[in-house]
Amino acid sequence: MSDRVALAVFVIAVAAIGLAIGFATLPGPWYESLAKPAFNPPNWVFGPVWTLIYILIGIAGWRVWRVAAAGRAMRLWVIALVLNYLWSPVFFALHQIGLALAVILALLLAIVLFIAATWRREPVAAWLFVPYAAWVAFATLLNAAIWRLS
Repeated sequence: MSDRVALAVFVIAVAAIGLAIGFATLPGPWYESLAKPAFNPPNWVFGPVWTLIYILIGIAGWRVWRVAAAGRAMRLWVIALVLNYLWSPVFFALHQIGLALAVILALLLAIVLFIAATWRREPVAAWLFVPYAAWVAFATLLNAAIWRLS
């Protein structure tokens, strides 16, 4: 498989799965009824931000896969992706705010560990995860605030 095809597969697969889960678990009346902190962004912000982040995740995964497909960084990438995909169903479908907080804390840890694991060997992949870490840190704060207010 050529590098371009592999890159396209990574980016399209990550984004397609993430966006499909997002559409399947759209915020509805339950979410609208929750007390939210003043820093809660409008719902329309999440789609564009996650689309960009999924593209960055796909590129980072592809870069690591090219260097060490069976290495620790690739395992951390997969763990982070699974936790990412798990959060929306736990929060929006199951309405388990506390459990979702545990999931997102584990996700944030996996992202930070991925950045640390790739910092020297694949720094571009590490930097591609920095916006992801920042957004998930913000989302963790938001999840915690909603949990506290509920």
